[in-house]
Amino acid sequence: MKNRAKLLAYPYIVWMAIFIVIPLLLVFFYSITSGNIYEPSSLSFTLEHYSKFFDMLYLNVIWKSFRLAIISTVLCLVLGYPVAYIISKSKQQHRSLLLLFFLLPIWMNFLLRTYAWMAILSPNGFINKALEFFNLPPIEIMPGQTAVVLGMVYNFLPFMVLPIYTVLSKIDKNVLEAAMDLGANSLITFIKVILPLSVPGIITGITMVFMPAVSTFVISRLLGGGKELLIGNLIEQQFTIYRDWHFGSALSIILMVMILVSMAVMSKVDNNNSEEGRASMW
Repeated sequence: MKNRAKLLAYPYIVWMAIFIVIPLLLVFFYSITSGNIYEPSSLSFTLEHYSKFFDMLYLNVIWKSFRLAIISTVLCLVLGYPVAYIISKSKQQHRSLLLLFFLLPIWMNFLLRTYAWMAILSPNGFINKALEFFNLPPIEIMPGQTAVVLGMVYNFLPFMVLPIYTVLSKIDKNVLEAAMDLGANSLITFIKVILPLSVPGIITGITMVFMPAVSTFVISRLLGGGKELLIGNLIEQQFTIYRDWHFGSALSIILMVMILVSMAVMSKVDNNNSEEGRASMW
């Protein structure tokens, strides 16, 4: 039985090696070398691509990327938690329909969703057309950071709602009834019981939103009009425009390390909150 299980695991190991491990090793190799990538004999070891990253220009790009990603993540949490809570408290026959409203955008192509926001937010879009109809002055949202944040929130909001909803829907109703029997009102029950128990879903949602938000390049290129350069756009330009695979690889490794550190911190916070919640819920 064990040998059979090992045989079944081999295709996945081969898949991971071909499409994950080997590409990561190649990216790391290019990040610490210089020369013509098509002539292996011309490649030489160097760390100049990592030192180049500390130029103020690139540090500002990193700061803007993290700032917009944090803003969009916070907005997704503020908007997503109440929605997930309402869905979890709704009747069973209504939950599927409410969840469908959040799953439908995911089924649509990512580019199409972003192009739809271009039609809404552009200077000649639906919003300004409506304002013009009521003789109101137009608003300039796109291109700009506001449009980028709105695009991030729209595209990544389902990834915040679903994990929080999953955790909230699994909370034992007996725990809530016990809190009520002990004299806790609805607000105290939410603060002392529901919110601590939903922390794992919040951490998962934050991770699932922050990771694609900090590395996106399509949203910032389309809704930012090419004026909002984020780390994802910078990496894309190194590979597609400047053909500097070495610096692009170095930026990719740096971004990956930053994301992994962020995930480790969030995991640590999640574990600490879970332990404290079990120890001192009451």
